[in-house]
Amino acid sequence: MTEIPPTARRPSPLWLGLAGFVLAALVALAAGWGLSQAIETSTARAVRLKLVAAGHDWADVATDGLTVTLSGTAQTEAQRFAVVNLVGQIVDPGRIDSQIEVTPPKRVAAPRFSVEMLRGDDGVQLIGLLPEGEDKAKLTEAAKALPGQAMDMLETAGYDAPEGWEAAFAFGTKALTLLPRSKISVSAEGVSIIAIAGSEVEKRQFEAALAKAAPQGLKVTTDISAPRPVLTPFTLRFVLDQKGARFDACSADTEAAKARILAAAGVQGSCTVGMGVPSPSWAQATSAAIAAIKAMGGGTVTFSDADISLEAGPAVTQAAFDNAVGDLRATLPDVFSLEARMPEKPVAAAPILFTATLDAKTHVADLRGPLLDERMTSAVGSLAKAHFGVTKVHMATVLEPSVPDGWTARVFAGLDALAVLDSGMLIVRPDSVEVTGTSGLQTASDRVSQLLSGKLGQGQSFKVNVDYDKALDPMAGLPTPQECLDRVQAVLAKRKIAFDPGSAEIASSSASVMEALAGALKNCGPIKIEIGGHTDAQGSTGGNLALSQARAQAVLVALQGRTVDVSGMKAVGYGEGVPIADNGTEAGREANRRIEFKLMGGAQAPTLAGLAAAAGVTAQTPELELGPDGKPLAPQKPVPRPQHRPAE
Repeated sequence: MTEIPPTARRPSPLWLGLAGFVLAALVALAAGWGLSQAIETSTARAVRLKLVAAGHDWADVATDGLTVTLSGTAQTEAQRFAVVNLVGQIVDPGRIDSQIEVTPPKRVAAPRFSVEMLRGDDGVQLIGLLPEGEDKAKLTEAAKALPGQAMDMLETAGYDAPEGWEAAFAFGTKALTLLPRSKISVSAEGVSIIAIAGSEVEKRQFEAALAKAAPQGLKVTTDISAPRPVLTPFTLRFVLDQKGARFDACSADTEAAKARILAAAGVQGSCTVGMGVPSPSWAQATSAAIAAIKAMGGGTVTFSDADISLEAGPAVTQAAFDNAVGDLRATLPDVFSLEARMPEKPVAAAPILFTATLDAKTHVADLRGPLLDERMTSAVGSLAKAHFGVTKVHMATVLEPSVPDGWTARVFAGLDALAVLDSGMLIVRPDSVEVTGTSGLQTASDRVSQLLSGKLGQGQSFKVNVDYDKALDPMAGLPTPQECLDRVQAVLAKRKIAFDPGSAEIASSSASVMEALAGALKNCGPIKIEIGGHTDAQGSTGGNLALSQARAQAVLVALQGRTVDVSGMKAVGYGEGVPIADNGTEAGREANRRIEFKLMGGAQAPTLAGLAAAAGVTAQTPELELGPDGKPLAPQKPVPRPQHRPAE
């Protein structure tokens, strides 16, 4: 065995030096890594504390060596900059890696465009927000063309007009020119109109004009009122004579007062409800006076505001007169003043009369009789020409200086009253004024009595006998939409509109029915009517829907060809979805094949959008029809549907 010398077992100095170097490097590397980790941790902690203290806890911080990485989502660019700036106060800005995102700005929604148009006697006020364009100029130009001052408080915004705005704005501008006292609200959703008319006739005219101007599909709500008239003076005239009991004039301040007055008189008639009553006790006083006339057996009582003139009938005894008048005086409220008299016995004398006759055909007023002098003659002639027209007055008067006192005033009052009528006669006597004639105004008798009572004064005698002629009434020529519909229903109740089998052609046998319908709709104007087409259940659902629409449209076209105003009408096909009888019988199918007319604007009938979808092979259940109580009607029992023949 060979022994290694001691010198051979010692490590080489070279290896010892190399090992020492490696060991030192490892120690240095470990120390550097540990120091780097400590610096990163310390830096991240300091940055987080700074951001949390400033309210930016949404920001995330990460360190990688000397680099500080920021991440997260800032609400604004300013918020992102504030975070980077705060971190830059702790570490060198060059060591910051900002990966912060900024929330993109949301698209600002377009504002709601609307305009309020307020028109009164003083002018027009325009308030609202309009899209940029020509709308503002058009509206202000239309407002300036109207009477009064135009106040423009309109603003514009740089957004496109929403769907429906153009039609609503155009209609609202048109309505502004039509309605002198109104508030018109316009938006893309529709137009709302609140207006005041001067009378019922004017109200109907406004409604017809608006219905004609409204575009198809636009939602329009209208509230036009005709306020109670102001009655000056507040007049009531009750007569009980050989012809019976009647009112020449009747005024009331409330519906309850009207009912009480008519009940006291015991007659059927009208009583104008208006404003201007002289006392809350009007109904009490007038009812008591009517009772007094009945108690004495005849006579006339006239109220002109708080002044009462009572004249007994020719057959009334003094005792009956005294008793009735005494009871009346005890009953009347303090505000009323009563003048009562027995009829004067006639004295034979040469009659002195002034007459004015208004011819029904020529409307020429023929004036005859005595007047005081040339000046009074000229004044009477001027008044007559003002009432009836310069070329419509014929003067055949004479001068008479001995006419009674107040003669000219009586003539003036009588001419004012005669001007209310369409035709008639005025007779002025020394002790009375009498007006008779015909008018197309239902309140003409009231108005004549008011004029005579107010102008002649308390205690003056006058007679009124005015007949109402419907042919002269402007209201009679304006049927309501419901009246027009009633006429149509009356025609269809006698005979239905027939079509050629499986066709939208109106059968020649129904030509007379169409003529009758055109006559029923004459002068109805552009009323909102839906013409609904209905079929039986034979054939396909989609085919029936199309056939019913075509038939309804054919009726609409046929009416238009007969000069009916169909601008407010709409043809709608309901197919088989709204049966009125059992489709399992021939009689039921015949009843279901029909054309129906109904007014639009109230509660809408159920649509058959479901059937339209059914034609495209979807669910085949039609929408339920609603009854008068708003609840669904019971559906008809289904019957087998033959597919080999179309609906008739």
